[in-house]
Amino acid sequence: MRNVEDKIFRALGKKPADLLIKNARLVNVISGEIHPANVAIVDGRIVGFGDYDAKEIIDIDGAYLAPSLIDGHIHIESSMLTVPEFTRAVVPLGTGAVVADPHEFANVLGLDGIRYVLEHRENLPLDIFVMLPSCVPATELESSGARLSAYDIHLLINEPSVVGVGEMMNYPGVISGDREVLNKLHIGRDKVVDGHAPGLSGKALNAYILAGPRSDHECTTVDEAREKLRLGLHIHLREGSSEKNMRDLLPLVSETNWNNFSFVTDDRHPASLVSEGHIDNNLRIAIQNGLEPITAFQIATINTARFYNLKNIGAIIPRYWADFIVFDDILNPRPRMVFKKGALVAKDGKSLFKPSETQHIHIRGTMNVAKLDDESFKIPAKAKRIRIIEVVPGQIVTKNTIDDAKIENGYAVADSERDIAKFVVIERHRASGNIGKGFVRGFGINNGAFASSVAHDSHNLGVLGTNDNDMLIAAIRVIELGGGLVIVSNGKVLSELPLPVAGLVSDQPLEIVKDKVENLIDTAKNIGCNLPDPFAAMSFLSLVPIPALRLTDKGLVDSAKFQFIDVFV
Repeated sequence: MRNVEDKIFRALGKKPADLLIKNARLVNVISGEIHPANVAIVDGRIVGFGDYDAKEIIDIDGAYLAPSLIDGHIHIESSMLTVPEFTRAVVPLGTGAVVADPHEFANVLGLDGIRYVLEHRENLPLDIFVMLPSCVPATELESSGARLSAYDIHLLINEPSVVGVGEMMNYPGVISGDREVLNKLHIGRDKVVDGHAPGLSGKALNAYILAGPRSDHECTTVDEAREKLRLGLHIHLREGSSEKNMRDLLPLVSETNWNNFSFVTDDRHPASLVSEGHIDNNLRIAIQNGLEPITAFQIATINTARFYNLKNIGAIIPRYWADFIVFDDILNPRPRMVFKKGALVAKDGKSLFKPSETQHIHIRGTMNVAKLDDESFKIPAKAKRIRIIEVVPGQIVTKNTIDDAKIENGYAVADSERDIAKFVVIERHRASGNIGKGFVRGFGINNGAFASSVAHDSHNLGVLGTNDNDMLIAAIRVIELGGGLVIVSNGKVLSELPLPVAGLVSDQPLEIVKDKVENLIDTAKNIGCNLPDPFAAMSFLSLVPIPALRLTDKGLVDSAKFQFIDVFV
């Protein structure tokens, strides 16, 4: 800490502080209480509580003062915003730090994707800590744009802002003792290794935890979370755009185990950021569902800081950075002032900073797709019944449903009357020509197609629709845009959002991205879609590590068994 002698004198009150926050009701996440306090700040750090002279005094007149919020696990790419624009979006919501896993960037761009986040995190009023992606590709059942070995991630593990190794989704590899997988876990041994083991239980879960993962954000039931908690995993309470698990898991949190939980969002789309919020949304949900406010704030701040060994953040105490929020209602906390290192960076929901002009990004094009034509999406009928990926509203797990196929001229086709859409996944990194083909239920569209270059985890080109012509037009338009989201109906492009940065992120400001996403959602509703955020739901239809049924560019996958299965029964 610079000039510690000077700060000691100021803490003693022998010299004036830089800033005094006066008449606060302090949410003290260390002592677990709310108490009156004046908080003195020098050189961006808290130096003490009490009556101090200061160069600047801000009297908040009995409002609450709490530490800035921390997201324990997020993929910034899912916001479809650049790192600076993401910062503009979340800082006014009270977020002071995030633990980011650039897994999506890495699956498209490899080490360059990780370096993008590391380089663009500088000079922003948001602490961005990085977990190194452990699963690039996530599985061998899909084609990704890159492959990262244990050696590759070892090159970055000692970066100051790197706090560990990201979610280990390849739990079959872990419990089978795959040497390369275990090497990746070993690299994170002195920091933190995040887990990802949906539904894993019993002796297999014991073996997985023994290998090194220390957290899990995939619990969907109290029983699953309780078993993992008993075995020592830190439980991430997740509320994303499509992954909404908070309300189901909150009953597990008690006055004796609260320190083993953190709030995370995982994937947060721009429309959700605007309409619901970020970690402040998790906080409000927890309080509204009966959690004590002080406990909710502890989960949103100090728990995460301690779990990831984040220095000098997560609480309002001497020596820690002066990162805090001011709000008026403890039962419905909505920040009206946000401070970063003692500077006011957002007020009344608006950011007071602008990203540096030097933080523009230059990344190579990533849409490399083999030629598509009228035959590309046809599915010859091999039987009368088909397996269907059925969407579960509000979750990223899917069901494996079997139903009769609609067959025309020897081909299995979509059937909008029974809410069966055709879904294809096109390899987009090396123009291999791979196209996986299948069917999806749960979107409800009447006539048209969606296409997206955002498809976890390898981010190939996903196209979903009721007819091949609209699907082809939508796919070609995404390629023309260099990546993006597109809706087509009756041969016409109705709405689109270009995502030229790795096919995942817009190069436009938050306000433009928000408007375009809202237009996409409204357009989807106009053609019958019944999901609140169809592109968020669609982006997970290729996510092999999540049960039960997925589609990749290589074919239909039984995610419980990690093996390919036929579309036809």
